[in-house]
Amino acid sequence: MKTIDLRSDTVTRPTQAMRTAMAKADVGDDVYGEDPTVNRLEQLAAETIGTEAALFVSSGTQSNLLALFSHCRRGDEYIVGQEAHTYKFEGGGGAILASIQPQPIHLEKDGRLDLDKVADVIKPIDDHFARTRLLCLENTHNGKVLPLDYLETVRPFADRHRLSVHLDGARIFNAAVKLNIPVAEITRLFDSISFCLSKGLGAPVGSVLCGSEDFIRRARRWRKVLGGGMRQAGILAAAGIHALENHVDRLADDYENARILAEGLAQFSDLALDPAIVQTNMIFFSLDPRKAEALKTHCKGQGILISGRGGFRLVTHLDITAEDVQKVIQVFEMFFSQPG
Repeated sequence: MKTIDLRSDTVTRPTQAMRTAMAKADVGDDVYGEDPTVNRLEQLAAETIGTEAALFVSSGTQSNLLALFSHCRRGDEYIVGQEAHTYKFEGGGGAILASIQPQPIHLEKDGRLDLDKVADVIKPIDDHFARTRLLCLENTHNGKVLPLDYLETVRPFADRHRLSVHLDGARIFNAAVKLNIPVAEITRLFDSISFCLSKGLGAPVGSVLCGSEDFIRRARRWRKVLGGGMRQAGILAAAGIHALENHVDRLADDYENARILAEGLAQFSDLALDPAIVQTNMIFFSLDPRKAEALKTHCKGQGILISGRGGFRLVTHLDITAEDVQKVIQVFEMFFSQPG
């Protein structure tokens, strides 16, 4: 029985074509700058994102941390969403390792940071305060795409306040496909961009940090300091190249599967689920916590993996087919049709 894993889009397995590309990758020592496949991935990423340079790193967490190190100095501050990955789910690395103070504020429901609220927490130039240097945004956030007209206001705001702007764009290609625009139309508004190869794009490992040549030069040094220098990494970079060349447009299939799944699950009155808010590949619903564990156990017995305790997130991805979606709906129907 096939396992249908809806816990995250990080659970994808390399396709056979991706495995073939990895096996055939030409490699060298990346710390010396001599891995031709890594160099090609970085060039491709920079061209695609629209920046001067790029750096292949092990994870999105490392990529965002390198951005903090490279934009800020010890004792500086970055403004970030209270619920954003860069602040909430990355172990406090900026504070622990770089001595950079986070200033979190609550995100709006659509993932925006209200710029009036951001302005209120920017510190004056005074020795009593950390120096506010950086604004961090996330796109997508919980599957929601930041509106382009909002992003157009962020750049002049940051310039007025002399802030750099970093984008945690782990799923930035999801946003671009949803908006039906080239990804560079979004990323041109930022000083640095991190995106993941190992989520919706389906590569097994890695993220890329993009920015100016000077910025990437600093980030490359910090990558080495943090133990992130890799040697014959072209085997992994080849998967990233294949993902960028073959797995971007197909993200629209994930959205269609998520839409159908959300509409199918919305029929069950026990679930608090609004299909209208599903934009990309993520579905959120809530369920009485007393039934949550039973639902997970029931699904697991049918080969379906989901995560949550009362609030659930289901994520469609490269390994989820239209047939899988129909099975999930049927399995939920079996659960909710049980007496009691």
